[in-house]
Amino acid sequence: MVGKLTATAIVERALEIGDTEGLDTVTIRRLATDLGVTPMALYWHFKNKEQLVAGMADHLIAEFAPVPDDDRPWRERMRDLIKGLIGVLRAHPCAKGVLEQVDQTAVPSFLAIWDLALRLARIAGFSVEESCVISKYILQSAISIADAPVHHAASRTPEEAAEITRRRRLALESLPVDRYPHLVEMAAPMVGGISRETYDTFGVDLVVSGIESLAARR
Repeated sequence: MVGKLTATAIVERALEIGDTEGLDTVTIRRLATDLGVTPMALYWHFKNKEQLVAGMADHLIAEFAPVPDDDRPWRERMRDLIKGLIGVLRAHPCAKGVLEQVDQTAVPSFLAIWDLALRLARIAGFSVEESCVISKYILQSAISIADAPVHHAASRTPEEAAEITRRRRLALESLPVDRYPHLVEMAAPMVGGISRETYDTFGVDLVVSGIESLAARR
């Protein structure tokens, strides 16, 4: 069985468990049971949970393969980088937790994206220090946009998610209007009434436009 069991099969099952039941439920013992092998069989591929999480991170990010070099303006390439990363991260509700737990320098696919973000910032005319800051904001923004409640409600039925949204909306609408007029007015979109297309497009525009504005001053 060890010869047939692959690292890809292990991390794919780990991501399935993490997406549906939460990252804390992903253990070597649980994976061994699900895959019909002994825990020792998994240790041939991942010696501990830390290595397993790194494998999960590498697998999910590797689903997005950015083109390292092309002739398009840096703005377009940066936009595609953010949108592509959002797309692969959104496919896995546990992605944010995975990236928070893992040593990102141990994830080759993440390093490739990070390096490209730095390259694009340098092409845009930013200094080394500024490029480092920009790359971190780009990656963190993509993670935050992908993890937003507007996109998914992991481990909840549509009915449960709708009820949670309703309660949150009512909580905002019940606030004193004289003290919080805008929160009351915008309660519905604030708790999930924004379409995915609007949320994503505006979010990416917000990030890229800010970088463009700074670059224009160079």
